[in-house]
Amino acid sequence: MVTIPAKVKDRLTSGVKKFQPILKKAQAKDINESDTVTIISDILSDVFGYDKYTEITSEFAIKKTFCDLAIKLNGSPKLLIEAKAAGLDLKDQHIKQAVDYGANAGIEWVILTNGVNWKVYNISFGKPVNAELVYDFNFTELNPKKQNELEMIYYLSREAMTKGNKTYLDEFHAQQQIVNKTTIAQILLSDPVLDTVKRMLRKLSTDLKVSNDEISHIISDEIIKRDVLDDERMGDAKKKVAKALKPTVKAEKPAKDAAPVGQ
Repeated sequence: MVTIPAKVKDRLTSGVKKFQPILKKAQAKDINESDTVTIISDILSDVFGYDKYTEITSEFAIKKTFCDLAIKLNGSPKLLIEAKAAGLDLKDQHIKQAVDYGANAGIEWVILTNGVNWKVYNISFGKPVNAELVYDFNFTELNPKKQNELEMIYYLSREAMTKGNKTYLDEFHAQQQIVNKTTIAQILLSDPVLDTVKRMLRKLSTDLKVSNDEISHIISDEIIKRDVLDDERMGDAKKKVAKALKPTVKAEKPAKDAAPVGQ
């Protein structure tokens, strides 16, 4: 949980209440992309706190192509926004264009939105370039009285993005990479946890004979959901847990040379 400054909290709360009916009406009327961009720009200014004239731009060129909107702080682009019409469902093909923009410009945070739905992606510049959906939310369904929902928009605010070298968005992403269903699943299947379960079972019955493999099969087959085990991130989670369980090897100090006899 982050502490949202009172003034910022008031702005976010009033902004949500102001734009929710506007977005619902825009979606119902199926307004075009250009008009949607205008609303999004107003949200970036009135809710998220960016200066409309110096920090929000539609003139950010990437390889002779202009992205819909970009947030520039101290002259450097920090966020790219790919906008679609309010009534259009956001699809995977839409984020590809935004990711291409971000990858070509070296910007790691990209937002895909139709004003109503907001999808926040982090780009990792490996080979190939990868885009990870960090979180998403429906602006029209936000309840500003709930701290966790207010945080979702606070992470994108000017105040949060100017926190320092490591923004709240960066910190949230780092936490999500560790505290997630795949990592916790691998921890549950790790030997230290299986050993603990086995000791607890033996306390229930001193004559019990059960192996870690048996316990592991029960956890993976009957407790953990299949979609978690099939998640493509399970491989990375397994490596992280295995690395964390490796004993730390301390470098031995070189023995001092023995003093010459007679000294």
